[in-house]
Amino acid sequence: MAKIHPTQHSTQHHGKAATPRHDYLPAAGRDAFLPFYDRLTALLGAGELHRTLLDQAGLADGQRVLEIGCGTGNLALRAKRSRPGIELVGSDPDPLALARAERKAHGLDGIRFERGYAQRLDHPDASFDRVLSALMFHHLDEDIQAAAAAEVRRVLRPGGSLHLVDFSGSAHGLHGRLAGRMMKSGHFAAASGGAGDSLARVLGAAGLHCTVVASRRHPLLGQVTYYRAVRDDAESMRVADASAPMPD
Repeated sequence: MAKIHPTQHSTQHHGKAATPRHDYLPAAGRDAFLPFYDRLTALLGAGELHRTLLDQAGLADGQRVLEIGCGTGNLALRAKRSRPGIELVGSDPDPLALARAERKAHGLDGIRFERGYAQRLDHPDASFDRVLSALMFHHLDEDIQAAAAAEVRRVLRPGGSLHLVDFSGSAHGLHGRLAGRMMKSGHFAAASGGAGDSLARVLGAAGLHCTVVASRRHPLLGQVTYYRAVRDDAESMRVADASAPMPD
């Protein structure tokens, strides 16, 4: 979850060590808040978002699944427990969040967590059937969103799909109050009310066929939208046609 303006890893202030700074936004906003992250996101209703996203994704045993911006692993672990036969990789730049995810996944086979950035995935082309992302893309500026979308398309197998939920704007009144606060705290890219309609455009420009599955207003998080973005399988169809026997 890269910040718009990368910063040095740490700073000094009047001879004392200052709060560590990163080239990414930590899962909880600040490292010191990480112990409270899982409890807070549960109270905010992240479990419902994750359940809806996984129902949409249609995971099946034998698939290879990647989550980008996995944080402390809650979505990845829910996916693995719902479909034990999948092979799942969770990727995030925050090493402290990853350490927490690894502890929670102890004893589970077929799931691992790695440090990585969505805009430069360390995986071969066409190596995943599904890519998942929950409330992550709004952390990225447009250039990084475009690079991340291109990477998602690259690592998806032809016919594979990205399933993503993200903020799509902040509403007035009680609805979206938290989303408005998050914009002020740097959780949204500059001059943006979340991912919004621009996300479908970014995914489409990367060569993914993007559709909006649903858009809902959450009482605390504001408007959230679920997207499905499929890698065009024309490439696989061309390969199949080339290998088919010629008619007599």
